[in-house]
Amino acid sequence: MVIQMKKNKNYSDLIKLSTFEERFEYLKLNGVVGKDTFGFTRWVNQVLYTSGEWRGFRRTIILRDNGCDLACGPDFEIYGPMLCHHIIPITYDDVIERRSIIFDPENLITTKLNTHNAIHYGDISKLDIKPIERTRNDTCPWK
Repeated sequence: MVIQMKKNKNYSDLIKLSTFEERFEYLKLNGVVGKDTFGFTRWVNQVLYTSGEWRGFRRTIILRDNGCDLACGPDFEIYGPMLCHHIIPITYDDVIERRSIIFDPENLITTKLNTHNAIHYGDISKLDIKPIERTRNDTCPWK
C-alpha cells in the first residue's frame, strides 16, 4: 500500500482547522505503520527517537501544543504518553542524511498513540473524539 500525501502539508495550515475531525482528515495517511517508511530498517528511526537531540526537540513541540492531542486545546489534553507525529512522514534516507524535515517544527504535531495510529491507518474508529469529562479528583489515585 502506498501512502498518499500532499508534500505541502504543515503545522501552520493544520492549526487553522477548527475541529479535531478536520485536523484528522488533513493528516490521515491511509497506510500501514512502518511499512512504507522504515519496514525492516526500523532500528534507524529508533536510534533517532532515543537521542538526546530528539528528546529535547520533542519537548519543545509538546510545549508548543500545550500537551493537547492535535493541538486542539484543553478539551483534548493528553493524560499519558505523548508522541510527536511527522505530518509528512520521514524516511530511512531522511534519517541517514539528517535532513531538515526531521527537526522542522512545521512538520510535527503532538498526538497520543490512538490518534497517531488512526492517522497512519486512516481509521477514524481508533479516535477518542469526544473530550474526556473530568470529575473532581479523577486523576488523584489517593482520593
